Order: sequence, then structure tokens, then C-alpha cells
Amino acid sequence: MEEIITLTVPVDAGRIDKYLANELENMSRSKIQLLIDEQNILVNDEPIKSNYKVQSQDEIQISIPEPEPIDVIPEDIPLEIIYQDEDIAVINKPQGMVVHPAAGHNHGTLVNALLHHIKDLSGINGKIRPGIVHRLDKDTSGILVIAKNDEAHVKLSEQLQDRSMQRKYWAIVHGVLSHNHGTIDAPIGRDPKNRQQFTVVTGGKESISHFRVLERFKDYSLLEVSLETGRTHQIRVHLKYINFPIAGDEVYGPKKTLKGNGQFLHAHTVEFTHPRTGNLMHFEAEVPSTFEGALEELRLDS
Repeated sequence: MEEIITLTVPVDAGRIDKYLANELENMSRSKIQLLIDEQNILVNDEPIKSNYKVQSQDEIQISIPEPEPIDVIPEDIPLEIIYQDEDIAVINKPQGMVVHPAAGHNHGTLVNALLHHIKDLSGINGKIRPGIVHRLDKDTSGILVIAKNDEAHVKLSEQLQDRSMQRKYWAIVHGVLSHNHGTIDAPIGRDPKNRQQFTVVTGGKESISHFRVLERFKDYSLLEVSLETGRTHQIRVHLKYINFPIAGDEVYGPKKTLKGNGQFLHAHTVEFTHPRTGNLMHFEAEVPSTFEGALEELRLDS
């Protein structure tokens, strides 16, 4: 059952998230920020932001929803855990694995596997996305950072938003680039001709990708791509936009392509600040065997 808490502020008291964290027992600042984001905290009957400055005689109403049970079934699916501690885990997701349950994918997802292998996961993203801070497409392999508590989740999400979390991907693309590096700064939005896809479009969300050439082959190139923003399908859309689509991409690439199990896109490295210790964390995940095999064949053919 939903719990309602009402407070009247006696004096000006600074940021509301800090104020409530001091006033309420067993309520972390990260939990308060989540409630604010979901408009479950109102001031004078109006939604506010976490940086709202509390003023004397403000009426604060806090609605605490009843916790949703996690009803996704844990499954004993092999999972490569590169690192874990009490706050985070770093996973090397295999190509072909859906990250979280959805229509048509109730089982066999990364979340099903996480619930079996890791007992503590953050609850910020609800019952079907526990611990999921960011995601990868089904056919993209590589590194994912998982939050094991809400405090870690909030701090990792902030690093994604302020662009201090560094993510680098490897991609095999059609065509041979003549320049060694570059930046793609082009807004991305829904494709007006196909709402299931995304494209570069006027009025879309700011989207920035940086790339450098790692290897050149006869008809293909191996790129390292780093994300400054994190839009859905960003790398796939941006590389199509500059006419170097990712090999194996059934949505944004040509039909005649390298043999594989989907797009040759791999989340290779991630670098971020640990949410508790403040230490700089750096992790790498080797490309899957299909990806490495394609590279070997391209080298022989070049």
C-alpha cells in the first residue's frame, strides 16, 4: 500500500534531496532523487527537481509506492562476470542475448541470468530491469556495467549523463575510410518512414560519436568508436549516415555482408569512477570468436 508523508518546512534549508535525506530515517539521497524524478515528491502540490531550494513554509508531500515484486525468473545461464564487488558488476554480454525481458523475450535474457548469479541488484529501473544502468542491443556483444544497489545506480547514471563514463566500441564496417579519425555530430530521432528504426533527422536529439581507424582491409575497416552521447542505435545510425554501415547489421546495413550472427559491433572498453571508492575503473572485453574469425579472414584477403 502506498505510504504518504507530509512535511512543513520551518526554515530555508537548501537542496530538497539533501534536506529530506537528513529529515527521513532509512531514506537515502539516491532513493529521494528517484522519487523526485518520478514526481512522487511534490512541493506546494507541484513537481520539482532534485536541486530545488527548500523555503520556509513549503509543504512537501512524499508518496512512497509499494515495492514491486521482482517476478522475472532467475535462470542458470552461463554469464561472464569480469568483475564484481558489493556495489557493481561488470559483464561481458554475449552476442544474441537480449538485455531485459520484453514481449517475446520472457526468458533467456541477461536479467534472468543476473538474478541467478548476483543476489543483490539495484531496483531503480523496476522489476524487469534490476541493476541495468545502460543497455546493449541484442546482437551487440561486450561490456555492461551493473549496479548492485540504488546508490551505485544513481552515481553511475550521473556519469552517463555528464559524459564522464567512457565507452569504446569496435566495429567492422563496409568500405575503407581514407582518414584516420573523425567525429560524427548529427541529431538522431525516430525515422518518420519507419517508426521501428532511427535516423539522422532535423530536430532529433544531440548525438555525438568519435571514431578512429584501427585496421584497413580490402573492402572493410575496423573502427574504434567512442560515445559522447548514448542514443538508441547511435553507432549503427551514425556509421550508416557517413556511408560506412556496420557489417552484418540487418537493419541499417547492406544485405551482402560478412557471415556472422548479427552486426559486428562489440562494446570493447569502459572507464568510470567507482561509485563508492572514487577510484578510476577500467575494463576490457575481448571480441567474440565470430568477430575475431571475421578479422582473420579479412586480413588473409587483404
